[in-house]
Amino acid sequence: MRSGRSGTPEDAQGAVLANEAEGYLLAQAEREQARSEAAALCGRLPWLTTGQAEDLTEHYVRQRLGLTRQALQATADRAKYLRGEYETRYAELRRVLLRVHTVCACLLVSGCSAALLLIR
Repeated sequence: MRSGRSGTPEDAQGAVLANEAEGYLLAQAEREQARSEAAALCGRLPWLTTGQAEDLTEHYVRQRLGLTRQALQATADRAKYLRGEYETRYAELRRVLLRVHTVCACLLVSGCSAALLLIR
């Protein structure tokens, strides 16, 4: 059984696994970037106690990851919407092309039939 563009179901499973691993690594990198930014912020606030700095860091990281998640979701939603529009348009263009080819084929057959009748 073929699945998508991959040759075998194992290829498709490998692609899914690779995508999941990439997503995990990107999420971890985003988390580390947020922690780094939070640490820089806390460094500019020397009056914070250690506990306050940890709380601020956790709050900042949660807030930042939430915003990142929202941005990614908005991008995915937009991509899904555009895909639907493009698929609809593609199907419409295929129907038009099929009609045009059908009309051309009918005209060609009619022309050939008329030419044969004239030759006889």
